[in-house]
Amino acid sequence: MAYMAYTKNPHMPTVRRDAVRLVKYRGWSTRKAARHLGYTHSAIVKWCAKDLTGGWQEIPTRSSRPKRSPHALSREVVNAIIKKRVGRRRCGQVIHRELLADGVSVSLCSVQRTLKRCHLLKTRSPWKRPHDATLRPEATHPGTLVQADTVHFLLPDGSHLYVYTLIDLFSRWAYAEVSPKLRAYTSARFLARAQKKAPFMFEMIQTDHGPEFSTRFTHILLRKGIAHRHSRVRQCNDNAHVERFNRTLQDECLAGVVRSIPAFKKAISGYLPYYINDRMHMGIDFKTPAQMLQVVPRS
Repeated sequence: MAYMAYTKNPHMPTVRRDAVRLVKYRGWSTRKAARHLGYTHSAIVKWCAKDLTGGWQEIPTRSSRPKRSPHALSREVVNAIIKKRVGRRRCGQVIHRELLADGVSVSLCSVQRTLKRCHLLKTRSPWKRPHDATLRPEATHPGTLVQADTVHFLLPDGSHLYVYTLIDLFSRWAYAEVSPKLRAYTSARFLARAQKKAPFMFEMIQTDHGPEFSTRFTHILLRKGIAHRHSRVRQCNDNAHVERFNRTLQDECLAGVVRSIPAFKKAISGYLPYYINDRMHMGIDFKTPAQMLQVVPRS
């Protein structure tokens, strides 16, 4: 439906400006200006009230479009939507179902629009950078897809200790290091040392969305010719292999060890050769990572 303006005369903004100029600049009375231009006295008064420049700018024609839709939700329905959102913080879909159960006829789109108009929806932060949704490759050979993660430990004095972990999905070859810090550059240096130890080249690294694997970490890998993939949000199985290795490392290696950097380094350095050369894995048909690689891994 097309709404018509109060007038179709394209020169009306100029006429209004001239009328106001006669009153405010030349000192004419509103009645004299009305008789001179052929308009009603009330129209001249309204034009003068809208003008704030003393008759030096045109007064545009307002649209006759109604300010409220005849299909707008009633205030009672809007209040019911807001009350349910503020009370339990439920999502729009649940609020819609609850209103229907209460006998309130309203569409899901109307509920969502009302929540958005009232600023009751959680919006994405404008400072959060989206990560590249790179496709997950098949682990057909060593280095095709390598998962990396960090394990956090709380020390008795309140400080933190971190263990960087890495595992190759094809061979289950793994590597771990202890670090007192959690930074993008620290993650990149850990990966560089792991690459020197590995008997194959890393092609793609998959991590979670932690701050240690930020965009800066991605750029460092790209300069080295290694692709970086973030795990999918709310997909708990995306990093299943490295999460399983984290659990194994804590149960078989770090359990009962004093939480300190020297103790963790000694325990991990003694455990990794066993994990790679002697520990059989059910996921690779009870073989060891060394057998999958068919080479003797570097010490």
